[in-house]
Amino acid sequence: MAEPSQPDTLDRPWYVWSSVAVLATVLSGALLGVLIIPIVQGWSAGIDPYMAICRALGILPGSPAHPQILSRNPPTPVSQVVWTPEVLQILAEAKPERGHAKVQEVCSACHGEHGVSVSPEFPNLAGQSGTAIYKQLNDYHTGSRTNQFMTDIAKSLDETTIADVAAYYAGQAMRIPNPYTLGAPEAIVQMVELGDPNRNIPPCSACHRHGDGGPIDAPVLSEQRQGYLTSQLKMFASGQRRNDVYGRMRAIASKLTDSEIDGLAAYYRAGLR
Repeated sequence: MAEPSQPDTLDRPWYVWSSVAVLATVLSGALLGVLIIPIVQGWSAGIDPYMAICRALGILPGSPAHPQILSRNPPTPVSQVVWTPEVLQILAEAKPERGHAKVQEVCSACHGEHGVSVSPEFPNLAGQSGTAIYKQLNDYHTGSRTNQFMTDIAKSLDETTIADVAAYYAGQAMRIPNPYTLGAPEAIVQMVELGDPNRNIPPCSACHRHGDGGPIDAPVLSEQRQGYLTSQLKMFASGQRRNDVYGRMRAIASKLTDSEIDGLAAYYRAGLR
């Protein structure tokens, strides 16, 4: 019986040296790509060796050759109101009589006992959407919207009290849908009723008129203070006010001219009954 053939002993050194060469190539590449190059690049970019190696390995974001760009702007709170069944139930169970007592205590000095403000800088709340009032008070409460007067007041109110105040003011005299159409510039009336498709501006009435099917937290604008509307539209346009859901009002207001802002505020202004 023939004995099994044995590998040629002369080939064994070739196997060993080829294996060593492959291993050395892999280790050299790893050393070069993960250690030497990232560390050298990191020095040039002012990044310490540990950070540079972690970036090269993908453990940390960014490139070892460039400093990570960090935003120095503080995070901006956004509206935290979510229309869950629980929140809607709180609004449904709100007590206007309790809201009236709180209004007399803290709200009437600026917004009037019956929701007619005492100054052009304060909005009228009479007949306003209860959900709109609730959202804005909640945004002041959480810091999503700020005002030197309203922030501290809203922070002192709990969720039930906010709902009670909203229900009280919403139950005051309803607003007429179109306070100023006779004599209003045609372009402004068109902006209210049709918007401007060429600039991707929807009609104001689609969201800000009772019963037109807009978001439930969109405020009714008719019979509002002209100065207040002007200031809020300009704040949305500049990004100073940011509690609009999905940035809708910022996107729209930023496309309006100053004359259009003034014209819309005049169209919706109060005191024309």
